[in-house]
This record gives sequence, structure tokens and C-alpha cells, in this order.
Amino acid sequence: MTPSINRISVEEFDGSTGAGPAAEVRRIAEACDVSDGVITLNEQACLQLKYRGLRDAALWLGDGGFALLHGQILDLAVHPDSRGQGVGTALAEAALGSTDKVEAWSHADHPAAAKIAARFGIPRERELRIMSRATSLPVADVTVPPGVRIRTFLPEDEDALLEVNAAAFAHHPEQGHMTHEDFRERVSEAWFDPDGLFLAVPEEDDPELPVLGFHWTKVHRDEDPPYGEVYVVATNPKAAGRGLGTVLTNVGLRHLATQGVDEVILYVDGDNDPAIAVYERQGFTPVRTEVQYRGTTR
Repeated sequence: MTPSINRISVEEFDGSTGAGPAAEVRRIAEACDVSDGVITLNEQACLQLKYRGLRDAALWLGDGGFALLHGQILDLAVHPDSRGQGVGTALAEAALGSTDKVEAWSHADHPAAAKIAARFGIPRERELRIMSRATSLPVADVTVPPGVRIRTFLPEDEDALLEVNAAAFAHHPEQGHMTHEDFRERVSEAWFDPDGLFLAVPEEDDPELPVLGFHWTKVHRDEDPPYGEVYVVATNPKAAGRGLGTVLTNVGLRHLATQGVDEVILYVDGDNDPAIAVYERQGFTPVRTEVQYRGTTR
């Protein structure tokens, strides 16, 4: 029997109330979280649904599964009780018919995701390494370079911070495209703490280079047990070679060690050997890998 798949209209979806189709997406995602041991919908997808609904997205629901397409980014999940019945394939077929290119993450590197990707000819393109570090480990002393000071975020830093982010991640497929809307959605969340967002700035004001780099930390207090995250570390390319990335990382790690969490995680591209080596020297060890499938659909 062919699974019944329905496309949800913009008007039907209300992410702010969490009722109707939004409740079904949440039900499926939460069941998958428990079964697979990973977060099914990443932060970007959750924020977009919460604040923007289906304004820039398409959603298909059916028989215990959903496919969510933001541009070319596809999130697909099937409730554990509905797996092995062709639901994932039917959802993928519906979603891929609406785009000529796709990027889809398998956060658990699940064999079923590999099978669906192979069926539609979407190659395994990228790996993301998740690394972890105990907060009980010592943090090495570092010296702030001359002419630089470290302080926490102020609202007037937003423009300069986003400029650094864009420059530092110019070739990064997700992080480099953070907009003011993206940023403000994040600072509206309960987890945001300006005292956990550290900036490296010139000791003397420099209108040409007001922010040299930043380390944005995050504490996941809604998880059991709670844990910290090296959320974003970025250095302005014009300030490269001064060791600011290491300084900012260590400042953030010291802060996270005071937040009542036992573990800190981070995400790093699997082929970024220099960054992985740096994080390993700081006590991080790999815990799992996420996989991205990316390619044309027609």
C-alpha cells in the first residue's frame, strides 16, 4: 500500500501555537530523538518553524513521517513505529520533486538515510564531527595579544559581529549566511546569555575593524543532563595570525566550566584536520559523525 502524503499549506501551519501540523512534526521529531539518540531537527530548522512557519519552506506529512524543505535543505523523519513501510521513500519523492538540488543531513548517519539517498542518486558529500570535552579538564593559560581586550557582547555590536561571521565563514554553506533576522531569533531564545558571548576588540576604538573575533557559547539547560557548547568561534581574516581563536576558545571554555555542566561539545567539519587537531589538544574527543547528502535531483 502506497503511503498517503499531503503537502501542508502556509495557512495550516502555526509554529507559534504548536497545534495541528506543527504538533505532528514535533511528535514525530521527539520520538525520533529518543529512538536515534540525536536531535532530529537542528536549531536552524526549529527556529524557522517557530518564527517563520512555512513562509520560506514546504512541508509534507503522512503516515507518521514528515519532509521539510527550506530552499534546498531537506529534513526528513519517520516515526520509529512507521519505519520500514516506504514512508521515507514516499516523502523523499514528494520533496525532491520540488527542487533540482538538495542538501540533506542524517544526524545519526542512519542506514535508512543512506538507502534513500542511493535510491535517488544523491551522493554522500560531507561529514560533520561532534566532539566532546569534560569541563573538569584544565584549560591552558593563554595571553591576550597586545592591543586587544576581551569583553562580552553589547547590542550595538550586532552589525560588526555579523560582518566578522560572514568574513570568517565566507565559504561555509550554513554559518556564513547568518542574517540579522537569524541573529535576532537566536537572541530571543531563552538560552541566550550576552555574558556568554565573548568579543575580541581593539583596546583603542577602530571603526574599520571594531570586532576582531568572537566566541559564542551556549548552554543546553533543557537537556538531561544539561551541557555546554562551543557554539561559534570566528576570527576576522584581517586579524588572523594573532592566536585570537585559541584565546577566545579558552575564555569560553572557562566560562562554560562555571555554568553547572559537566560536558562541552562542538561541531567541526570532518575534513578540517587543522581545526580537529587544535580541538584534540584542548581535550576534545570525537563522539559521533553526522552526514550530509548533496546533489542534483533531476
